[in-house]
Amino acid sequence: MKSFFKTLLASTLGVIIGSVILTVFSIMIFAGVIAAMGSTETYNLKDKTILTLDLKGNLGERSESSPLNKIMGTPATLGLEGILDAIKKAKENDEIKGIYIKAGSLNGGLGNIDPIRDALIDFKTTGKFIVAYADSYLQNTYYIASVADKVIMNPKGSFDFRGISSNLIFTKNMNDKLGINYQVFKVGTFKSAVEPFIQDKMSEANRLQRTSYLNDIWSHLLAGISESRAISVDALNTYADRCLTFMPADSIVQYNLVDTLMYKPGVEAYLKTLVDIEADKKLNLASIDNMEGVKFKKEGDTKTKIAVLYAEGAIVDSGESNIFSSGSTITAQEYVKELQKLGDNDEVKAVVFRVNSPGGSAYASEQIWNAVVELKAKKPVIVSMGDYAASGGYYISCAANTIVAQPSTLTGSIGIFGLIPEGEELSKKIGFSFDEVNTNKHSSFGGTTFGIPFLFAGFSRSFNDDEKQILQKYIESGYDLFITRCADGRSKTKAEIDSIGQGRVWTGSQAIKLGLVDKIGGIEDAIKIAAEQAKVTDYSISKYPEKKTLFAQMLEDSFSNSKMQALKFFLSETNFEKNILKQHIQSFDMQMAMMPDRISY
Repeated sequence: MKSFFKTLLASTLGVIIGSVILTVFSIMIFAGVIAAMGSTETYNLKDKTILTLDLKGNLGERSESSPLNKIMGTPATLGLEGILDAIKKAKENDEIKGIYIKAGSLNGGLGNIDPIRDALIDFKTTGKFIVAYADSYLQNTYYIASVADKVIMNPKGSFDFRGISSNLIFTKNMNDKLGINYQVFKVGTFKSAVEPFIQDKMSEANRLQRTSYLNDIWSHLLAGISESRAISVDALNTYADRCLTFMPADSIVQYNLVDTLMYKPGVEAYLKTLVDIEADKKLNLASIDNMEGVKFKKEGDTKTKIAVLYAEGAIVDSGESNIFSSGSTITAQEYVKELQKLGDNDEVKAVVFRVNSPGGSAYASEQIWNAVVELKAKKPVIVSMGDYAASGGYYISCAANTIVAQPSTLTGSIGIFGLIPEGEELSKKIGFSFDEVNTNKHSSFGGTTFGIPFLFAGFSRSFNDDEKQILQKYIESGYDLFITRCADGRSKTKAEIDSIGQGRVWTGSQAIKLGLVDKIGGIEDAIKIAAEQAKVTDYSISKYPEKKTLFAQMLEDSFSNSKMQALKFFLSETNFEKNILKQHIQSFDMQMAMMPDRISY
């Protein structure tokens, strides 16, 4: 019988190992094909070429294209980095005669849209043309398009112009019905991240701060459009109040918001006249991806570098602590290593830390802050802020030599909170009961943890009075450390930081007046400041973290999936899910420095 089980186990292991190897080998071959499809090759510009900026999808710091995107044809994330590089190359190459903006549905804030608009304004100094077209304009893409020499819209298109808003969904009443209670521990009158879980409407402090920064951002957007289109700000506000989204296209022309109406074939015919080619000839259009294969005219000294380190997304401690998160993340373990490597790299003379984050784990933020301080002791560190650099995003920025932000960057939000769910009532409703034996007073802190897939993961009971006091002091100590870091980094007192902290969100324009930011500008401005502080004039730009190839992505996904399948086999599906839940609860940081606000453009 023992021999039988040994044989069975050996056979089972052989099948699993063989399947894993076969899967990995197949993925490697398939990835090689996909990688070849997506590899960047040298692109030879032809005369009378037009750069096409196809602005649709999500706008991030750097482009993202997973193998699945390639296969399914799903739009990848547009990278601000790639767009700015393409415009800069178009400016310096004589073969490119102009830019054609195809304004689609672009999901991005003004903090990352402003640099595109500024780059286009700079491009116009060459005398080359810019033409913009859209079937339907959104407010943020029109803000970009408004700099064009000619703004064109489809005769049956729409023009969405009605102001901006910040909307919240409150789940308190639903949580009450389910029997889920969120226990809140926080410091900061304006720290509003917890409100949707414990209230059914905004607090007055939250409404005040949102009204303040929304009006500031809207004023900035209107000022830009007003200058480009020679329309007064008052007139633009009047148009917005009319909600132009449902107005006929002719009226949009009458308001001087667009120049003319054309169908797409007409636009292409118009572009041919601008580059002086015959109507039956094909336009030479270069995409953003094509421009990756075009070299800059001047690369700079490759032995003297200004490094740009991109950090985008929620701040987490490690990959394991981010099991249930989606999208890009700033992992402390990874970024501490990146910052240390940049400090040890003698060719890197200064670092631009590009931060686009609403925050996250206070513990993880502290680790990155410390790495920035150590790097700063060796060479200049300049922070360039994107759409967001708030809460934990500001935490990891505050130690820099200089902080540069866009006028509409959302920053500040200096505050800490803990949001801990308990499901005592829920457990009673579904028939769970708990019992315990303890050796000490706080052995069972918050009870035990339990979870219901896709619904709840938290503690079995509410905290008692002693436990609540312990947690509140823990959160207060986190806030005290946060304002200490900010005070040291910004050469202010803790009282001064506290007076502009308390979780309040500020725009870049507001933050510079408060001393939280040093300069209004984009990443190019940050690079120039970095070079000045490093006292270098001839330098090249190096970008980090290094992008993974499609092959590496697919191989990594393959190993990860194979590892998961093996664990499921040995642990069983149920035990596997329990282990995932346990790991998630144990890695949860009760001190959160997070700003969940999002703006609807």
